[in-house]
Amino acid sequence: MEKKEKAILVGVHIKGSRDDEFDYSMEELGELAAACDVEVVGMVTQKLERINGSHYIGKGKIEEVNTLKEMTEADTVIFDDELSPSQIRNLEADLDCKVIDRTILILDIFARRAKTKEAQLQVEIAKMQYMLPRLVGLRASLSRQGGGGGAGLSNKGTGETKLELDRRKIEEKIVVLGRELAAIVAQREVQRRQRKKNEIPVVSLVGYTNAGKSTIMNAMLQVHNQSEEKQVFEKDMLFATLETSIRSIQQSDQKSFLLTDTVGFVKKLPHHLVKAFRSTLEEAAEADLLIHVVDFSNPNHQQLIETTNETLKSIGIEDIPTIIAYNKADLADVPFPSIEGEAVYLSAKQKVGIKELTELIRKKIFKDYVQCKLLIPFDQGQIISYFNNHAHVLQTEYEENGTMLHVECKKADYEKYRDYVVN
Repeated sequence: MEKKEKAILVGVHIKGSRDDEFDYSMEELGELAAACDVEVVGMVTQKLERINGSHYIGKGKIEEVNTLKEMTEADTVIFDDELSPSQIRNLEADLDCKVIDRTILILDIFARRAKTKEAQLQVEIAKMQYMLPRLVGLRASLSRQGGGGGAGLSNKGTGETKLELDRRKIEEKIVVLGRELAAIVAQREVQRRQRKKNEIPVVSLVGYTNAGKSTIMNAMLQVHNQSEEKQVFEKDMLFATLETSIRSIQQSDQKSFLLTDTVGFVKKLPHHLVKAFRSTLEEAAEADLLIHVVDFSNPNHQQLIETTNETLKSIGIEDIPTIIAYNKADLADVPFPSIEGEAVYLSAKQKVGIKELTELIRKKIFKDYVQCKLLIPFDQGQIISYFNNHAHVLQTEYEENGTMLHVECKKADYEKYRDYVVN
């Protein structure tokens, strides 16, 4: 059996910042480590005015980490913020062990979870962009290289270091992977334009990782009698899904909409990942309505809401109508299902509150519908077929001059067929 990696967590609490935010950040760092199959055996924290530029923490705390490392036989030290290349180099020298930061932990989880070609490319590009300035390597790998064109690359000649070769190799691979990703993104853009052309409203699920977005999508599919094949993967863990799922929610009155599920957010989400996943997150940017899913059972849920809002703002997603879905209400001491303004309390796992959520969605995205009567001549059967497929036909009557339809339809269709409207 493979020996489990043991790690010590290290974090800096900046003076003036909230205690509960720092405590939750460290707790979450432990969860991220567990998601990478790393056993947390200790924790060291320090309160500072600002992060130590050379070592992240002070000299005394480095000695404390070294002592704890010997006591616990830890082989890794994990820091709660993204470390600079010089900080990693200095810390590895002083701690004499593997040093990683929060960013690489998240990147590792994404790499493990990525299933589709698009997600794998996005993660690979993000990892390489993170690695590029951090190619400090081992001292042995920095020995001078001369002669042939190592790794299939043209060599600049005697004096080029292994580090420079590695850097060029990574830069070239980022370009190649970027082209592959661009082709997939272009295909996604074509699909997005087609959806806009078809005037199908798009509702996008957003929120912190493990808030229950995929569970809500599956519950909606079940409540609206969609086939089990349409179900998406769901599991109680961080970043269970990275792929964007798009499902059509069919309504009995022909008022259907597309529901999209995007990657979850997390505190200090690496900017490399945000940049790499921008095309995926654009599904939310193009939505007519956002469903901000919140784990209401989490005592820190207000912080998670703020993190999600900050992340959305950083990628330019603002001013889109939003409903808040307070999920996991069954684990919190609140009555549910219930609606309060633009928010709904529900339990996706129990499928309680899904109908209330659907009703809120409908009120938001189907505002431009009107009820009317139309008298359609018998030789215009294609118009009747159109309304049967694109509107809610409330009643059909056969008159002497044609078919009388009582419908609820889009205002645009009402204007288009105004000549047939009967007052």
